[in-house]
Amino acid sequence: MQKYEIKSSILGFEDIKHIEIHEIDDFFSTMQDTDNKDISFTIVNPYQLREYSFDLPSDIKVLLDINETSKIKVYNIVVIQKPLEESTINFLAPIIINDDNKKIAQAILNKTSHPEFGMAETIKSFKE
Repeated sequence: MQKYEIKSSILGFEDIKHIEIHEIDDFFSTMQDTDNKDISFTIVNPYQLREYSFDLPSDIKVLLDINETSKIKVYNIVVIQKPLEESTINFLAPIIINDDNKKIAQAILNKTSHPEFGMAETIKSFKE
């Protein structure tokens, strides 16, 4: 479990300032508000599903003090459904973590620049 400071708010959850990340497996983790344990998100490692690359917005680089040597992690928020394969992943709003200084921010990618990414792609769409 790691604790992180949120440097720019998570959409819809602007009051969250610190979170913990609990790894479940190589694919799923949970991100939990340290001040309100009732608020948590399921997050996923996008690289376990697809090719996923984008230019990190410069404001996020500044907020998180990211440089060429920074250890960066990227996650995407999952909206869990039943059955699990119907759960959706938001690839347009990745969670960016600078693991060196334990700072986190949510980037908002431009849909026009990244038409290959959706806001609600189902897990089943990546199954072979």
